[in-house]
Amino acid sequence: MNEARSSLLRSTPFRLALTFAFLFLLAFILSGAVVYQLMSASLARQLDQSIKETYSLIASTHAESDEEDLVSTVRDHAQFSQDKDEIFSLTDKAGNRLAGDFTASGLPDGFSMFAANLPGVPPGTEYRAYSGTVGDNNLTVAFSLSETEDLERIVLMSFGWATLAITVLAIGGGAVLASRVQRRLDGIASTMVDVSHGRLDARIPLIGSGDDIDAVSSQVNAALERLSGLVDGMREVSANIAHDLKTPLNRLQMILEQAADKTASGEDVSAELTDARAESQQINSTFDALLRIAQIEAGARKARFVDLDVGAIVETIGEVYADVADDDGKSLSTSVVPDAEWYIHGDRDLLMQMLANLVENALRHCPPGTAIGLSVSRDGSHVLIHVRDNGPGIPTEEREKVFRRLYRLDASRTTPGSGLGLSLVKAVADLHGAAITLDDCNPGLGVTVSFPAGKVA
Repeated sequence: MNEARSSLLRSTPFRLALTFAFLFLLAFILSGAVVYQLMSASLARQLDQSIKETYSLIASTHAESDEEDLVSTVRDHAQFSQDKDEIFSLTDKAGNRLAGDFTASGLPDGFSMFAANLPGVPPGTEYRAYSGTVGDNNLTVAFSLSETEDLERIVLMSFGWATLAITVLAIGGGAVLASRVQRRLDGIASTMVDVSHGRLDARIPLIGSGDDIDAVSSQVNAALERLSGLVDGMREVSANIAHDLKTPLNRLQMILEQAADKTASGEDVSAELTDARAESQQINSTFDALLRIAQIEAGARKARFVDLDVGAIVETIGEVYADVADDDGKSLSTSVVPDAEWYIHGDRDLLMQMLANLVENALRHCPPGTAIGLSVSRDGSHVLIHVRDNGPGIPTEEREKVFRRLYRLDASRTTPGSGLGLSLVKAVADLHGAAITLDDCNPGLGVTVSFPAGKVA
């Protein structure tokens, strides 16, 4: 329990909650102080106004050479104020009291403050007084500050309790909210620990609120998904490399051993050397393709990008491979709208290689009599290149896998090829920001590469 409390106190969410609680409390106290000062000033003005109005009312009863009404009015006001909240003093020039509750002496004209000691009133009770001359007499009207002070005391106590309640709620609410956020952060940390220990299937739990933490968690989960796919792909690539290279290396070893035996017996080894060269070339071509894909994925070729017309590239590939298709018992047709411009931003050599790989893949895996078509179209802000055939196609469940390095539909690997052709196609498309889709042509396969349209040169 102590460890959990210590962890909460050290957590960033709780510290942020405390910071915001402190700032809110400080703002509340400052605003309360301003309100209290404004209220006190307003009460003081109202009290002065009441005192002045009472003084004026009493003074208005005075008449020349007739003080009886003035004395009677002061006496009546003094009698009505039983609790001594309002006290009055009327004295002559000599300072003798004519009427009232007390004898005002030493008070200046106008407003003043004094402490009175009167029967039935707590000692030292503060009064606000207004003094002035009425005829030959001195009139003082004083109101007690007890009512104003009681009101201010109530306000201060209410403000104090409100401050205490806000403090408790702010800290308690901050702790609750911080603990919830901390649990989610702990979930992220726990997932990262699991991933660091090799559990690549671990994912950060989402609460579905769509807040910032959920958004970041979703992005991290997507990155973990890609990481898991990459690791699985690397494992598969490693196994495929070992499988693909083991056979030619074994054959190369056997050929070299035969050549060594023939050399020892003085026989001709030219045939073995030719076979050895062919095997080594096959191995080199596999590694060259892997390195080429790695270079493309690294993005080094982007420096060579220019705005170019892919329609011309499609026509060139169509012309080059048309005779190859005829010799193989297949047909290759090209459809590019005349005088149309299909500009994208890219590398001409890589695009030529990509399109050549797609055509060669169709030629290699389709039987005689297959019709292959090349075409270009536009969909809004994208230029689309299509390669379609009416061959056997690719099963739906295999379409995402064929872009992996060294992956082949022929698990026994008895057919020619390295399984890197479509991997290079995918690398080139990704480098150009293009999307590849595989569709069923019923029968056959349709490959569509969608490029963002470039500027017209």
